[in-house]
Amino acid sequence: MPLCVVTAPNAISLRVLTAGKPQLTLDDDIRIIASAQIFDALKPEQLRLLAFGAERLRFNAGRKIFRDGDRADCGFVIASGRINLIKTLDGEDHVIKTVEPGNILGEMALLTETNRLTSAIADADTEVIRINRALFARMLSEYPETAAAIHAELSKRLKDFIAEIARLDRQFSGDIF
Repeated sequence: MPLCVVTAPNAISLRVLTAGKPQLTLDDDIRIIASAQIFDALKPEQLRLLAFGAERLRFNAGRKIFRDGDRADCGFVIASGRINLIKTLDGEDHVIKTVEPGNILGEMALLTETNRLTSAIADADTEVIRINRALFARMLSEYPETAAAIHAELSKRLKDFIAEIARLDRQFSGDIF
């Protein structure tokens, strides 16, 4: 009998799979989470804690994962596929960046209440590991020595991303070419 757990609109949890297909393991999730550079400072037990509490989701190509301005409460580690980050400028959608496996999407939401700065659309069939803010905060509270290293990396990445959005805004508004 096939089993499937729906966890979000247009997403399917892969923790329980159709009978006959191999089930992805906790070790697979740990390996995928560890592939994201932002988690380089994490020790194996910290990666295990995140993987154990995270959920694996699948989005079909063309599915919107979130919209610009949505409340953000999680980050997504890309396991497979691609996600386009879209910013609407003067009524037109522009791909700002394409995020591929081994990268994290929405990392600022792991640390603080925020809204999404872009929309995200699956460019291909995509699997992600969703890490919610409460889980991440729990891990940081249990391992405070890791918090400073992750905070510094997230701050740098956010500044770079905001600078890229500002550059595109100027480009499409005619200030620079």
